Amino acid sequence: MKINHLTSAEENLMKLFWKLNSFYLKDIMEQHPEPKPHQNTVSTYLKILVEKGYLSTEKEGRIFRYTVMVPFEEYKKFLLKELSHNFFNDSGKEILEFLFNEKLISQNDLRDYFDLKIEMKPTKISEPKLEIANEILNPKKNKKGKEKEKGKKKKKKKN
Repeated sequence: MKINHLTSAEENLMKLFWKLNSFYLKDIMEQHPEPKPHQNTVSTYLKILVEKGYLSTEKEGRIFRYTVMVPFEEYKKFLLKELSHNFFNDSGKEILEFLFNEKLISQNDLRDYFDLKIEMKPTKISEPKLEIANEILNPKKNKKGKEKEKGKKKKKKKN
């Protein structure tokens, strides 16, 4: 689905539409904050937003029911990608630096975000060689070998 740019007036209306998701013209007129636009103005914007693919219409008798076709999350992705491409050379690093320098994001925000996102994966540990433990756990095997060594040492001293 190709997303087109919105004017600021279209975007402001879409913010209301995203909240409503499915609506009639009268719903918009009731929900729109003061100062309310004229009904003809809203109708014109509805027609434009249908043409741009943001809304779909379904005729119910003499009136139309409008339904949002582009979810808010998709529009945010579109805007962020456009911003990244046009102003930050598609660099996430440049975006983060800008946000940090303009104090729109703090080190604590970054630290909190990354602390939550880090997953600890267990690593394979090679089994340690337990020579001393084996001597303690299996004293008979090791004692025989040591006794032989002691006997050899004593013989050498006597000679």
